[in-house]
Amino acid sequence: MNKTSCLKYFLPARCILFLLIFAAGAFITGREFSEISCWWTIVASAVNILTILFLVISARKAGSSYRELIAYEKGKTPVKKTILLTIVFIFIGTAGLYAAGYICYGVLPYSPPMIVEPIPLIPAILNIAVLPVTTALAEDGLYLGGGVNQIKNKFAAILIPAFFYTLQHCFIPTLFDAKYMIYRFISFLPLTVIFCIHYYKKRDPLPMMISHAILDLATAMTIVAMSADHSLYEKMINM
Repeated sequence: MNKTSCLKYFLPARCILFLLIFAAGAFITGREFSEISCWWTIVASAVNILTILFLVISARKAGSSYRELIAYEKGKTPVKKTILLTIVFIFIGTAGLYAAGYICYGVLPYSPPMIVEPIPLIPAILNIAVLPVTTALAEDGLYLGGGVNQIKNKFAAILIPAFFYTLQHCFIPTLFDAKYMIYRFISFLPLTVIFCIHYYKKRDPLPMMISHAILDLATAMTIVAMSADHSLYEKMINM
């Protein structure tokens, strides 16, 4: 029996963790969820680090490694194909965001204000290096390595990890607004389903991790720009 198969039971864990952290933050600070939502990237990086540690420790206890958990093999996919797949995944991810914005808000392109809301500049800059790398390692490690790799039924191995992979975004940041949560779910559903299908067939996480990191890098850099010049944020929300 695969000793890491228990990881599939932890697929909902990030949803619960984000919900608890934002609830605790709102309670401790005495603020509304919307008032602390700007800190979502810092919270995400912290949860990512915890997730990575959990995956590494779980793999080691099973006599394996993180690389084996995600079935990473250096040079498995040719460089040109990796680049092409990365571009395709970035396009799908961006298209999902645009489509969801139009479906839910009738705006194209749409960007939720809280997603790029300014925070203190120093943590925003530091998170440029932390968020993209940790997100790719944590999310792809859990939902692909701990989900797709550990579920035996073909359809369940794709649909269950893709569902929780998508659902977690409804809580990053946590806001109890139905339209916002539907928007977040629709935004990421196409990409996560494609990720899980491709990974199930190829067992090569690298193109997905690279594209995932690039998408989060773009978000982190946007937040830095907004944090460095608050007038940019004001212009965006008043458009």
